[in-house]
Amino acid sequence: MSGMIEPLARMVNQLSKLPGVGQKTAQRLAYHIVSLPEDQVRELAAAIYNGKKQVRFCSICGNYATEDPCAMCRDDDRKNGMLCVVKDPRDVAAMERMREFNGQYHVLHGVISPLQGVGPDDIRIRELMQRLSDGSIKEVILATNPDVEGEATAAYLARLIKPLGIRVTRIAHGVPVGADLEYTDEMTLSRAFSGRSEI
Repeated sequence: MSGMIEPLARMVNQLSKLPGVGQKTAQRLAYHIVSLPEDQVRELAAAIYNGKKQVRFCSICGNYATEDPCAMCRDDDRKNGMLCVVKDPRDVAAMERMREFNGQYHVLHGVISPLQGVGPDDIRIRELMQRLSDGSIKEVILATNPDVEGEATAAYLARLIKPLGIRVTRIAHGVPVGADLEYTDEMTLSRAFSGRSEI
């Protein structure tokens, strides 16, 4: 990077590897970090390092945790027969922000994507089927993204789960609040129309 001293250039290079952080944002962050008091920089570095070191996956649900099993899997109030299947831990956080679901989760850590070389054996489907074998789950809610891979994964899981006599549902997809119909794509409108409810 011309005009930038080597330590700053290295910081920019590392920061730009983060998702959603381009060169300009990385440069802005690097300059901001250098301007901070040394104790704040040390706290930031320690928080990143300790976060990486202390966070692991729950052996039951696959969500991020500091203990195994995680707090949600240990919570008896959540053992209500409902299991929400999501793509990754960020989706668990999104569902929890909603504060309407009080069941358990299963994190797949990916979706089926033949173009990316990801098949059913590459994500946590085997672990899901093991969890369903004890008969405690009465409903599986498939909450994968409404894209091609998410839909394919949901369809595949539904075919596996339905023969077990477990109710399989899919989260509804539709028009976001505040959106204009004229700018909404056909697939989203179609899903919103077929998922309509009585008022």
